[in-house]
Amino acid sequence: MAGRLPAQVSTPPKLRHHHCHTGCPTILSWKTNLILQNFRVSSPSSLSSLSGRSYVRPLIKCTAQPAAATNYAPGTPVRPTSILVVGSTGTLGRQIVRRALDEGYDVRCLVRPRPAPADFLRDWGATVVNADLSRPETIPATLVGVHTIIDCATGRPEEPIKTVDWEGKVALIQCAKAMGIQKYVFFSIHNCDKHPEVPLMEIKYCTEKFLQDSGLNHITIRLCGFMQGLIGQYAVPILEEKSVWGTDAPTRIAYMDTQDIARLTFIALRNENLNGKLLTFAGPRAWTTQEVITLCERLAGQDANVTTVPVSILRSTRQLTRFFQWTNDVADRLAFSEVLSSDMVFSVPMTETYSLLGVDPKDIVGLEKYMQDYFTNILKKLKDLKAQSKQSDIFF
Repeated sequence: MAGRLPAQVSTPPKLRHHHCHTGCPTILSWKTNLILQNFRVSSPSSLSSLSGRSYVRPLIKCTAQPAAATNYAPGTPVRPTSILVVGSTGTLGRQIVRRALDEGYDVRCLVRPRPAPADFLRDWGATVVNADLSRPETIPATLVGVHTIIDCATGRPEEPIKTVDWEGKVALIQCAKAMGIQKYVFFSIHNCDKHPEVPLMEIKYCTEKFLQDSGLNHITIRLCGFMQGLIGQYAVPILEEKSVWGTDAPTRIAYMDTQDIARLTFIALRNENLNGKLLTFAGPRAWTTQEVITLCERLAGQDANVTTVPVSILRSTRQLTRFFQWTNDVADRLAFSEVLSSDMVFSVPMTETYSLLGVDPKDIVGLEKYMQDYFTNILKKLKDLKAQSKQSDIFF
């Protein structure tokens, strides 16, 4: 099963753009033979070929013709505890790995070849395998002996959004189907179906649909925001007396601790009644940017140097960068920033989800408790370092 793929697989799928409202035919396909699988494909132009001053990105509409499962001869049964974590070095991925190891899973981590190895994953007890979602031929060998894929991956900031988040995910899902993976967990973004004008969110929604149409047993989990991301964005700059960037929009986001996300994910994974379901995880309360900054100021015991960027600036900057092909990816990310800076709430009621998973809401960490623990620990360390520094001073 882990043999080398035919050369055609190295050709990534392309997004095709159509202006249609109802009755759109299948507009995404990928022509290749993937381990005895036949995919019917078109060869649409890539986004990079669409350029010029008059270019405005049309809405991305996508359906798919995923691979059918192959009937292989009976082999060695795959243990249900064997999982592959994709995106295992990221903020969420590393918490998924730790939780899986703590719960007794055999964890394999798909990591891109890199100058600095992900040794911390090995130190925790995981197996690290090298592959790259942008190179589909590297994927199949990583799936041998795997029961479940947990997909936390997203592209790096310097990469075109579609390289990993679309082309790579399509390749991974098709390989998973062809090789008989038993379950696939995909992390998406809350409200991604409501913002086709934002490439990252539309691609997430397209991937949800592609996974659903694949026939794989799967769970899709939409997320609102990570508490961990607020440390570098607000807590550290305030402590270092550096500028904190925010907007003037009243957007509210229900941030969640990635450790809680990991815990709920494995509860959902073990619940066979949730196969094919769409879940959304949100924190106990939705916060505005200003409320987060005020909380950090109070816990740090000092004021923040806040630089406010009006939403109108984000909008105009996005339109400006659209004029040039080489800034399309910047504009894509600004489009996402604009959504986060709009008058919207990224949150959902969690009562039904808690009941479904058998989770006590009191066990979910709130942002205030999370930040309080962080500032208490960091301020204590800073105090200890200052004391040690005074003790080691030598005067002549």
